Amino acid sequence: MLQRPLTSEYPEYYVPYVDLVPEGDLLTILNEDLNSTIALFEGISNEEGHFRYATDKWSIKEVLGHMTDTERIMSYRLLRIGRGDQTALAGFNENEFVEGSQINNQSINDILEDFVATRKATITLIKNMPVEAWSYKGNANNTEVTARAIGYIIAGHAIHHKKIIKERYLSAKNR
Repeated sequence: MLQRPLTSEYPEYYVPYVDLVPEGDLLTILNEDLNSTIALFEGISNEEGHFRYATDKWSIKEVLGHMTDTERIMSYRLLRIGRGDQTALAGFNENEFVEGSQINNQSINDILEDFVATRKATITLIKNMPVEAWSYKGNANNTEVTARAIGYIIAGHAIHHKKIIKERYLSAKNR
């Protein structure tokens, strides 16, 4: 079983994400999270997908698109670092990615389908990662991070955004 990363293995700004990951097997957690993500977003209509709880916040569709983009990028980082690549990996501007995606023009079902495909690819990458690769260190966004930490950051990031969807979007929409 993959062990939880030490806080020295990743930048401090990822602590809230890693802290959200429950104890247990990371693959099980990612699979359970996939199922709960499907259940959450399948219950949101295409029209509801445009909802923003405040004018300066992303729509529900944009949040799901952001979750997908971020997981895709973090999985790429995991692949590179897990293979021993020491090339410094660039950061990304999440707001520019959301704007550039024009995701609000897509159906919520298509966006969810993209998340599901991305998560399944993440799961197979993690499942097939050599044991020794989890301790490999690399540089992403000008900070040092281990492959193991990236796996937990991926899981925690999705958990974080689903929590926001439930607490800020769906609760505000139902008022």
